[in-house]
Amino acid sequence: MFSSRLKWETKANPLTRLLKEKQAAGAEILDLTASNPTHADLAYPRDKLLSAFQGDERILQYEPDPRGSLSAREAVSEYYAERGFDADPARIILTASTSEAYSYLFKLLCNPGDIVLTPRPSYPLFEYLAASEGVKVKQYPLRYDGAWHVDFAALKKLITGRVKAIAEVNPNNPTGSFLKPNERAELDALALKKGVAVLSDEVFSDYGFTTGRITSLVDGARALTFSMSGLSKIAGLPQMKLGWIVAGGDQHNKALEGLEWIADTFLSVSTPVQVGLRRLLAAGDLIRAEIQQRTKANLEFLKSKHPVLHCEGGWYAVMQIPRTHGEEEWAMTLLRQDNVRVQPGFFYDFESEAYLVLSLLSHPLVFREGVKRIVQRIS
Repeated sequence: MFSSRLKWETKANPLTRLLKEKQAAGAEILDLTASNPTHADLAYPRDKLLSAFQGDERILQYEPDPRGSLSAREAVSEYYAERGFDADPARIILTASTSEAYSYLFKLLCNPGDIVLTPRPSYPLFEYLAASEGVKVKQYPLRYDGAWHVDFAALKKLITGRVKAIAEVNPNNPTGSFLKPNERAELDALALKKGVAVLSDEVFSDYGFTTGRITSLVDGARALTFSMSGLSKIAGLPQMKLGWIVAGGDQHNKALEGLEWIADTFLSVSTPVQVGLRRLLAAGDLIRAEIQQRTKANLEFLKSKHPVLHCEGGWYAVMQIPRTHGEEEWAMTLLRQDNVRVQPGFFYDFESEAYLVLSLLSHPLVFREGVKRIVQRIS
C-alpha cells in the first residue's frame, strides 16, 4: 500500500533509548548535541522580532508570487551585497526551508533513479531528502591531512551518466571545512565539463573561524550552480520558515523557469515572514553575533582541553578519541555514567573510528562541564 521510499528504520537506536531512560529517571543531562538556537539560552532581541510584523497591513493581503515577493527577494539580495556578492533578486527563489530547497532542486534536475553525489562525512539528512524524491545518493570522500579537502580524483570517478548534481556543504556539517579557492575553481570546471549542477548548502557560511575561505557560490560560476541558505541558521530563526535558492551559471535562466513552475505548485512561504524579512534579517545580525561569540569561545575551550580536528567554521567540532572502544560504546558510556550526550561519528558517515561530534551551540556552562567529563572519561 505504501511507497517504497518509506522503508526507513523507525525503531529508536540504543542511544535514544538510553537517553529516554535517563530522562525518565530524572537525570540532569549535559546535552552537547544542541542544534536548535531557540532552545540555546540566547538573548533574542524580542522587541525587534515582535515588531517585524506589527502594523504592516501587507500581511493581510495574499499576493502569490512563485519566486517570492520582490521585496523579500530584494532583502536577500541586500544580505549578499553586504558580504560583497552580487545576487540579483531575479535569480532568487524563496522556499520554506533549505530542506524544501533540496526538494525543489531534486525535482528540477532528477528523474527517478538519478543520482546526486554528496560529501562524506556530512549531514545525515541527504539520503532521506533524496529518497523522498526517488533520487539515489552516492558519496564522495573528504580527506583529512590536518585540514579537510575534497578528494577530486574519487569524485571524478563517481560521475556517470545518471549523476545529475554534486552537493557540497560550505562549511561542512560537522567537519567545519570551507571550500578553498582552488577547490571552488576545480569544482566549477568539473561540473561544467561533465554537465552536472552544483548544489551549495551555505547555511553556516556566516560562522567562520579562519580566513582564506570561499563563503558562497552565488556569483562567478560557469556551471549551473544553486546556493542555498535561510533564516534558520544565519539569523537563528528556524521557526520563521524561510529559505532561498540563488541560481547561477550559464544556464541559470532556464533553471529558474523550471523552479518557478515547481514553486508555483506549492507556494509554501507565508506572507507575514516575507513581509517582515528585511526586519528579521536586521534582528538576526544581533542573534548571529551572539552565536558567533559562543561557538568561537566553546571551540577555544575545547581545544584547550583536548585536540580537535581542524575546524574552520560552523556550529560543530569533532574530537578524535581512543579506539579502545567503538564510537557507540563511547557515546553510551558517556551518557550512562557521566550524563553527557554526544553524537558518534558514524551518525555523519565518518569512514573510520573513533570520533565524537560536539555542538558548539551548547550553553557555555553546559559545554565546559560536559567537555571536562569527556576528557576525564577518555583519559
